[in-house]
Amino acid sequence: MTNMLQKVAGLSGMTDQVIATDFLITTKSAVRNMTFALTEAATPEVRDVLRTQLNYAIEAHEKISHYMIDKGYYHPSDLEEQLEVDLKTSKAALKLAD
Repeated sequence: MTNMLQKVAGLSGMTDQVIATDFLITTKSAVRNMTFALTEAATPEVRDVLRTQLNYAIEAHEKISHYMIDKGYYHPSDLEEQLEVDLKTSKAALKLAD
């Protein structure tokens, strides 16, 4: 049923892209927040825990980025190509709003 709804809405294949993009944004935010928290940590034990979590978040970001690059959802080195992907995604989102 979900595939049929995606096709009707013109979004077939977009679900993975939306989820991956959201996950990538979330991991970027986690890296930024943990880095800030690490600079504010009061004890070596807390810093060790935060460093470990920061490394996990960086690894997750790398894996998600590679997944998105492989799928053609993310073009960090080609601004024009990324713009095309973003415009296509925006048009699909506007279609849903109508």
